[in-house]
Amino acid sequence: MTQHQRPYKQVDVFTATPYRGNPLAVVLDGSGLSEDEMQRFAHWTNLSETTFLLPPTQAGADYRVRIFTPGGELPFAGHPTLGSCHAWLQAGGVPKHPDLIVQECAVGLVSIRRAGQHLAFAAPPLTRSTPEPALLAQIAQALGITAQQILAAQVLDNGPRWLGLLLDSVDTVLALEPDHQRLRELGQKVGVAALAQDSGAVQLIARSSRETRAFAEHADDAPQLAEPDLEVRAFAAPVGISEDPVTGSLNASLAQWLMAEGRLPASYVAAQGSCLGRAGRVLLERDAQGQVWVGGQVQTCITGSVLL
Repeated sequence: MTQHQRPYKQVDVFTATPYRGNPLAVVLDGSGLSEDEMQRFAHWTNLSETTFLLPPTQAGADYRVRIFTPGGELPFAGHPTLGSCHAWLQAGGVPKHPDLIVQECAVGLVSIRRAGQHLAFAAPPLTRSTPEPALLAQIAQALGITAQQILAAQVLDNGPRWLGLLLDSVDTVLALEPDHQRLRELGQKVGVAALAQDSGAVQLIARSSRETRAFAEHADDAPQLAEPDLEVRAFAAPVGISEDPVTGSLNASLAQWLMAEGRLPASYVAAQGSCLGRAGRVLLERDAQGQVWVGGQVQTCITGSVLL
């Protein structure tokens, strides 16, 4: 097939500072590319995800996106959603509604809000269930932790499927050195998290209320100004990624789970990427209708073209 110069960007997602979040490659015109060609390029970039923008096929969508890891295609992913939207807007994309962009992907239509430099996507519906004890024991062994260090566990599925673990402390989360080969053999992506404080729900909710007001007044700076309520890490060896720097889909499902169980308030900040030298910040908010929104900032780091 004849190759063409296609507009291309690399952006950094969930950060106000370039090179401190999660990078994403965006091919702004994926028309005419086969699935194999997309996969080959995604493998070559060696980033956790690479996206290809296409004309929409569903009514109401502003654009369509296909999302690839180095090892396969995803039906939905968080940081590629915000990063692709940012790149599309920056390249001149005009949404049907000024402050609401509608993205088409394999899971369907995803709404994205924008306020200044801040973007937030509506978390897709979550299905969750209790993991099998045998699998949980194998995962704990691969992570190098004991059963006593796991406070709660759920299988979380909002397109991507994660085993979510709430651990006993931030120190436990940050000290993990998983056996990635074993996780790959088990075929299980694992998201781990810990509450940043144990000083009681009242204090946590009070602080969150203050931060919610700060978000409304300073939406662009809020993720960096607020202290995180949750520390998160994401291990995805089955799709070719040992550790993902900042993961929107995982944070979405963690929020839906932990808010529903009353472990976190309706608005909080998650930190991710600390062990990789990143400083990702993700804003999670549940609105009055019960919809969880997952937000952050995106920075453009590279603009040019790619021969594909």
